[in-house]
Amino acid sequence: MIQNNMKRAEANDPVALQDMAKRHYHEGDYERSFRYWTKAAELGDAEAHHCLSVMYVKGECVEKDEKMDLYHEEEAAIRGHPTARFYLACMELINERFGRAVKHLIIAANLGFDE
Repeated sequence: MIQNNMKRAEANDPVALQDMAKRHYHEGDYERSFRYWTKAAELGDAEAHHCLSVMYVKGECVEKDEKMDLYHEEEAAIRGHPTARFYLACMELINERFGRAVKHLIIAANLGFDE
């Protein structure tokens, strides 16, 4: 299975890139996971954008960077990632932009976010 995923990742299959990134991330190899998620994000994968956002928040393999965090979270949200919408709502609440926060929360709920 891993060999098959590697071949698919080499062929720029976003699902395989995502799988490889998660595997390396959980093994603590943040550098490889970052590379795989970056490639998947370049191909438009919403989950990859969200995961890159988390890496920028935590400073895993990269310097902490609020602008890159926001960029990747917005890209994930645009592509329909419900958790990204929720996080954007939280950012808007912190900045006291309540109307925008409510809009993000409504979209997140419509996308299935129920936490």
